[in-house]
Amino acid sequence: MKVVHIVPGSGGTFYCQNCMRDQALVMTLRRQGVDVVMVPMYLPMFTDGDPATDDTPVFFGGINVWLQQQMALFRKTPRWLDRIFDSKWMLRRAATMEGTTSAGDLGPMTLSMLEGTEGNQRKEVERLVEWLAEHEHPDLVHISNALLIGLAPAIKAALNVPIVCTLQDEDWWLDEIKPPYDEACWKAIRDRCGSIDRFVAVSRWFADRMSERLRLPRECIDVIHLGIDLNGYRPSPLSLDPPVLGYLSRMNTTLGLDRLVDAFMALKQVEGLERLRLKATGGAVGEDLKCIEQQKERLKRVGLLDDVEFIVDFDREHRLEFLSTLTVMCVPVEQGEAFGSFIIESLAAGVPVVQPHAGAFPELVAATGGGVIYDDLVGSLKELLLDPDRLRELGAAGRKAVHERFGIETMASNMMKLYSREVEA
Repeated sequence: MKVVHIVPGSGGTFYCQNCMRDQALVMTLRRQGVDVVMVPMYLPMFTDGDPATDDTPVFFGGINVWLQQQMALFRKTPRWLDRIFDSKWMLRRAATMEGTTSAGDLGPMTLSMLEGTEGNQRKEVERLVEWLAEHEHPDLVHISNALLIGLAPAIKAALNVPIVCTLQDEDWWLDEIKPPYDEACWKAIRDRCGSIDRFVAVSRWFADRMSERLRLPRECIDVIHLGIDLNGYRPSPLSLDPPVLGYLSRMNTTLGLDRLVDAFMALKQVEGLERLRLKATGGAVGEDLKCIEQQKERLKRVGLLDDVEFIVDFDREHRLEFLSTLTVMCVPVEQGEAFGSFIIESLAAGVPVVQPHAGAFPELVAATGGGVIYDDLVGSLKELLLDPDRLRELGAAGRKAVHERFGIETMASNMMKLYSREVEA
């Protein structure tokens, strides 16, 4: 079986759960003997280890997509000119500027991409489909997320192969778009769901949510939990001398960095936690950098800046080292997420998690037994940090569960079963 996996790149500028998921899946399927080609869109991939894209060209280069959206002239330019803007050095430069524009300002472009051959990037769709038909001849195409569903009708018409689409946190982007483009984008996705043979959500919670929002029967969506490469996750000693509170995600207010800083400052006033430290990593772009500087200023004013580290490097090697130093992990995303790879990474190192009662977090904590779901952030962190036996009990349970059920091999095997079923249907 030959599979083409179409993915958006993040440029490697922040902790991108979707990028890590896609790359780990492709590399593992290859090790299991599956012929898989990863096709990047927009920007270079976040590479968490060996790159999975080989020499495959980048399609829908971020600069060209923007130019075609803004100026009709660039919708008809020859390929030799487009190729200049798709060069690696220019896309790397574009990646450093990612995050300077919010989803709220990108409604017209998002809608255009969802419209596929009816949108302003039509020639990019045609180039991709032509390349797939002439060079790859896949048995199945896997689209990384529903924001790429505009490709599906053209791929289906040209190749007549099954198309699988993963669902993970698309609602975050779509709900930030300003009216009237927000509902227009949701409608564009709904209108193209018929070109998808199978949707795959990363949690039961998100499958239920997207079934409702896409107006799809729930039985059209499978659930396959994410897995990670478990090699190298050594157990943290869960030191209490001093205790270390960790944060692993893109460092901004949306994902709760400021709330964790608030909690940290409150916990420093608690008897027995005077020596508590905070470590945060996960990358930052655009407005995120302002958020970090604001947190540093707040900490400096109360004399706690020396007890906090904002760590720049977050690649796999640095994350493994980071996790081995933590006592507890918390990413207080109050609106929740479709999964939360940082939970699985933390538990792989035996570090218990404290997460809000939102999104898929209760589902993951229940499945692993490795953490606490809170209504009171400070109270829950305080209780756990002052209970060493409970800390170690949760950490050990979580590590055992993740190593048994959340390895990337399990995820890849489950995905391969789905592929085979769709190809044979």
